[in-house]
Amino acid sequence: MAMMKTNILLIGPMGAGKSTVGTLLAQSLNYQFYDVDKKIEERAGVDIPQIFATEGESGFRKREAEMLAELTALTGVVLATGGGAILAVNNRKLLASRGIVIYLQVSLEQQLVRVDNGQGRPLLNNTNIAERLQKLQIERGPLYLALANHVVNTDNLSPNDIVNSILNITRTKITE
Repeated sequence: MAMMKTNILLIGPMGAGKSTVGTLLAQSLNYQFYDVDKKIEERAGVDIPQIFATEGESGFRKREAEMLAELTALTGVVLATGGGAILAVNNRKLLASRGIVIYLQVSLEQQLVRVDNGQGRPLLNNTNIAERLQKLQIERGPLYLALANHVVNTDNLSPNDIVNSILNITRTKITE
């Protein structure tokens, strides 16, 4: 009897590399890759800044919870979650129970480089980006750590290095 493929669920702040790494990781494992934010945009027919503008953060978080429930119910997927997906207790329970949770950790310095000027990132609108990212890290960092099965610091690593690191960590837990 074939074993079910274990999902790999990537969490971490914006700019940690979840989408880039997730795409490459899924290719390496022959898994499906899903970016939760992209799937929300596809379904809504508008981008996330537009969802925030019309429904507020609470409307977006509701959509996010529904999409997470749907995508984590699949098997053999690599999932890139949004940075705030871990805020809701139910989301954390879902993630913890439906795959191996990998926290892609990134320093504030690297985040600043990677998020560029915050374009398309509603939580960075009209704000001091460095201060905002630091505040988000203070709020969310403990949640990422508490939820993660494994932590990979992405500073100074190429996307391929990060993928190899994750493959080494998860090799014993994944069945083909």
